[in-house]
Amino acid sequence: MEKTLNLKCLISIFFLTFVIKGSCEDSCPLKSLNIVQTKTGKVIQGKPEWNVLVTNNCICSQSQIKLACKGFQSVQKIDPLILSKNGDNCLLSNGHILVDSDREAFTYAWNTPYPFIPISSITSPPCNRN
Repeated sequence: MEKTLNLKCLISIFFLTFVIKGSCEDSCPLKSLNIVQTKTGKVIQGKPEWNVLVTNNCICSQSQIKLACKGFQSVQKIDPLILSKNGDNCLLSNGHILVDSDREAFTYAWNTPYPFIPISSITSPPCNRN
């Protein structure tokens, strides 16, 4: 009897793990990463400074967030732990997790705002389902 109960508990946990993981993956499209850019009002080396705010609007955590950044330039140094460029892609927050409603911000200076576009992320629980 005890072995049967333990087996049922184990199967239930295994099943719920897949349900939660699947629901996070299905419910968090890349468009759930909201990117807003605004001018800060500062000028650096003759170029306006831009503030970029990336918000995770997904109910689940997202990590390893990569943005398309082909041709991205800045006359202002950006902390590589916040945004690191590798070829045509940029990694946000050194790949760390952004939970539901969490934000990451950075600034750069260039003539015009760069159109950062999310290209990939890894979505995982915990999911806040309030």
